[in-house]
Amino acid sequence: MEVGAIVRVPLAGRRVRGYVVGLESTAGDEAADDLREVRALSSDIPAFTAGMLPALLWAADHYVAPLARVLAKTAPPNLPKRPTPAGLPGVPPAGGPLAGVAEAAARGGPPRSVQVVAGTGWTELVRGAVTAPLQAGRSVLVVAPTVVEAARLAAGLRHDLGARVLEVSDQSDAAVTAVWSKAATTGGLAVVGTMRVVWWPVRDLSMVVLVEEGRPGMKERQTPTVAAGSLARVRASAEGLHLVLIGRVPTVSALAEDLEVVRVPGRLWAPVQVVDRTEDPPGHGLLAERVRRAIAGAVGRGGRVFVFTHRRGYAPAARCVKCRLLRSCPRCGARPDHRTTCSRCETELGGCSSCGGTRFEPLGAAVGRVIVEVRRLIGDGVGDVTAGRQVMVGTEADLVAVPNSDLAVVVDADGLVRGTNYRAAEDALTVLSRVAATVRRDGRARMMLQTADTHQPVYEALRRADPFAFLRDELAIRRRLSLPPIGEVMVVEVAGTDDGSILDDAFEAAIVYGPGRAGDRLRWMVQGDGLARVKRKLRKAVVQLRRQGLRVRVDADPRDF
Repeated sequence: MEVGAIVRVPLAGRRVRGYVVGLESTAGDEAADDLREVRALSSDIPAFTAGMLPALLWAADHYVAPLARVLAKTAPPNLPKRPTPAGLPGVPPAGGPLAGVAEAAARGGPPRSVQVVAGTGWTELVRGAVTAPLQAGRSVLVVAPTVVEAARLAAGLRHDLGARVLEVSDQSDAAVTAVWSKAATTGGLAVVGTMRVVWWPVRDLSMVVLVEEGRPGMKERQTPTVAAGSLARVRASAEGLHLVLIGRVPTVSALAEDLEVVRVPGRLWAPVQVVDRTEDPPGHGLLAERVRRAIAGAVGRGGRVFVFTHRRGYAPAARCVKCRLLRSCPRCGARPDHRTTCSRCETELGGCSSCGGTRFEPLGAAVGRVIVEVRRLIGDGVGDVTAGRQVMVGTEADLVAVPNSDLAVVVDADGLVRGTNYRAAEDALTVLSRVAATVRRDGRARMMLQTADTHQPVYEALRRADPFAFLRDELAIRRRLSLPPIGEVMVVEVAGTDDGSILDDAFEAAIVYGPGRAGDRLRWMVQGDGLARVKRKLRKAVVQLRRQGLRVRVDADPRDF
């Protein structure tokens, strides 16, 4: 029996799965009479180690999640069995800009945290980071935002490292359990997968590599709403692990930590041309005249074009027909949706905050409408990304499948930047840099970005292919407003009640916005320099509400509101 052991215990007339979180002698201890008897040890491989336990306890507290649910995230789908030992191939040498941190991880040196900023060649960077630890018999976790990207990374690493690479993808429960069991019992492996693997008890773990930690896929939407980057940092601190972050655009959180930065030479993305939509007459359509000419020219030369529009969930932005400026909330500056009140602060919008005009036209559209408009321009050579046409129209979800193009067009960049979330501008830069990265790095290839706000700092960062000035300014704003990563924000949703006072006692020590109505749910946003006290009270309140049959969701550090 050890910490992390998966056991069966009697509870409410049946045997249920449990996890051992501590061992101590109970001889002569009357309190031991209240303990449940362990009836069986379910597996001889523990679901987590004693070194992981501080990070797991932190996750339960920070995300206001039941500890049992957090502990269950560390275990495989099925009960694990110890695999038959097998030999591992040799590891060819590798160099590169991460050789220093790789050697430190191999010899067990003091842990380092490194932010790598690079436009391409991420697989080679990961190979350079993992080679030395693998040679020393130590393991590495490599985390990517999507299954597709994890599979690409694994395939690239497997070319040199062979069976030392374990891929975790859309496999059966039996296959995932087999991979988990090997990772938990064998050192010298590179475990590559989505954020689920951040929870895993990998044998002789020395390093965690996160690829684009700011992407939506790096945060769970269901309880516990854990962010891969946050959990990796706490694990690294608790277990003495090295942390490597790779991407084009660091997160504001990474910048706040003053990490060691490694900048790989070369442009981060293709050249970006900003197109001012205020120059177009009213009713001109989705595409500016300059953009129309560029698309027609690229198609005429036999080039490939990618047209990017918002994914589902973004409401179109709008601009004033009279003065041509982007519509914004006069109080908080957010981009309004179709309603007459701001969805962020509920201020009555009225007319244009610049000229007082009352007529607005939409900017941005869904994929179908964009395809129709482009078809009028070039004919039938346009379709969604899966159609394989010369002109492809897609959303953020399609970016992993977009081949290199000669021209990329962003229909409505303002709709991204003016989102209702405090992270909107940061997330917009990440998404738009990914669109620019789909463009070839040669000749006349470029990205054209349509906007009614040409002075937006995000667009300047894109033009310069340098995100750091924008990120520093964004961090200063959040420090002034006590927003993450300086302060804390939490969203709480309760379904099944109309009583807006049910959480008043839990929220008394914080700034609270709401409750607002979102479908069948009441929603609160809670903000403060630190919410530890609020979370302790909230945990008790949530237990009571769930016992009453109400559905409760707590999202700490939310990506959207």
